[in-house]
Amino acid sequence: MHIHDLIGIGFGPSNIALAIALDEQRQAGQAKDALFIERQPCFAWHPHMLLENAHMQISFLKDLVTPRNPGSRYSFLNYLHSKGRLQDFINLQTFFPSRHEFNDYLSWTASHFEHQCTYGEDVFEVLPETDNDEVAYLRVRSRDESGAVQERLTRSLVISVGGAPNVPECFAGLKDDPRVFHSSHYLRELAKQDAPKRIAVIGAGQSAAEIFLDLHGREGIQVDLISRAWAFKPSDDSPFVNEIFNPEYTDYVFNNPTGQREALLQEYKSTNYSAPDLALIQEIYDVFYQQKVTGQARHRFRRRHEVTSSEAGPEGVELNVRDLETGHTDITRYDAVVLATGYVRDTHKQLLAPVADYLPEFAVNRHYQLYTKPEFKPAIFLQGSCEPTHGLSDTLLSILAARTSEICDALDHAAAFYAPSPCKEEATTP
Repeated sequence: MHIHDLIGIGFGPSNIALAIALDEQRQAGQAKDALFIERQPCFAWHPHMLLENAHMQISFLKDLVTPRNPGSRYSFLNYLHSKGRLQDFINLQTFFPSRHEFNDYLSWTASHFEHQCTYGEDVFEVLPETDNDEVAYLRVRSRDESGAVQERLTRSLVISVGGAPNVPECFAGLKDDPRVFHSSHYLRELAKQDAPKRIAVIGAGQSAAEIFLDLHGREGIQVDLISRAWAFKPSDDSPFVNEIFNPEYTDYVFNNPTGQREALLQEYKSTNYSAPDLALIQEIYDVFYQQKVTGQARHRFRRRHEVTSSEAGPEGVELNVRDLETGHTDITRYDAVVLATGYVRDTHKQLLAPVADYLPEFAVNRHYQLYTKPEFKPAIFLQGSCEPTHGLSDTLLSILAARTSEICDALDHAAAFYAPSPCKEEATTP
C-alpha cells in the first residue's frame, strides 16, 4: 500500500492553509506527498449560517496566508484581483468582507487543491500499523458515500475537523427531533419546518444574535430569545485586546502554568464567546424598542432564564423554562428550537481511540503535535483543538497562517525519521 507523508483529516480553512504552505515548500524543492480527506461532498464553510448581510468579524488581512507570506498568490487580495473586484472592494473602505464573499474566497482557494483532496469520505478510525514492536505508520480508515471503506497509510497526520455541535443535556432526548436543531444547521433545518409560527433561540452569542435578526426579517414568526445572561455583551475588539490573537501571545499562553492559562482564557473570553458585534446588539435593541413604540410584542427577550427540560409533543416542543431571578418555572410550546449553544472540540479523541495508549493524556507541545511514547513514530498534529494550551485564537482564523508555518517546520524536523536509518537503534522520535 502506498504510504503518504501526510494525511489531513478535514479540508476546511485550517487544512487549506496547510495545503498552501506545503505547496509553497514544493515550489522551493521540498515536496511532501500530502492527501486531505473531507467528509462533505464539496468544499463548504458553515454553509447553513451564510445569512444575508452577515459580515466577517476579523480583517481580510488575516486570511489563509497573508500574515505568513504577504506575496502569496492565495491571498484574499489576489482572489479579489482574479475575480475583477479589487478596485470595487477598495471603494467599500472596509476590512470586513461579507461572509458570503469570504466563503467564496475559501472555495476559490480550495479549488486549487482538488487533486489533493478526496471529498465525500468520512474518516471514522485511525489504527496503528506496527513493525518490530514499533508503530511505524498510521492506517486511516474512511467510509465513502456508498458505504465502502477506504484505507490509507501515512507517516504523519493532521486533524482539523472543527467543532461538533454542543447540545445541552436538557435537549439530549430530542436529538432526533427535526424541530430541534443546532445553529450550525440553521438554514437547512429551518427550510424543512412546516410554516413555524413560534421559535425559541437558545444562546447569547454571535450566532444567536444573527439568527434572531434573520427570523425577525421573516414574516409571521414570533421569536423567544432565551439567555441565562441579563444582557448581550459586545465582543471586545479594541487594539490592545486584539493582541491576544497575535502569534507571540500563543507563546505567552503556552509557557504559563496550567492554572494561569485558565485565568487568561477567562479574562479574555469576551473576545470570542457569548459576545456579538456591537452593531448586531444595537439592531436587536432597536427591534425590542420599536415593539414598545408600537405596542405590538411580537418577540420576547427572556433574559436570566434557562431551559431545564424539554419534551416533544404532537403540537410542538415544550420547554420548561426557569426564571433565574425568581425561581419561577413555566412551560412554553414552540414549533421549533434553535440551539445557538456553541461547540465541543473532542472529535480527535474519538478518531484516535485505537492509538490512545500511545498518546499520554492527548497532550500537545508548542507546535500542536501530540506527545507520543518512544515506540510510536508517526507525528500527529491538531488544528483547532488546543485552546486550553494555546489560547483563544486556536479555534479562529486569526492564527491559521502562523500555525501552518509551525506545523510545516515540525514536519521538516520529523522528516529525519522518515528517511531510512543505517542503524535501527539510532532512529529518533520527532
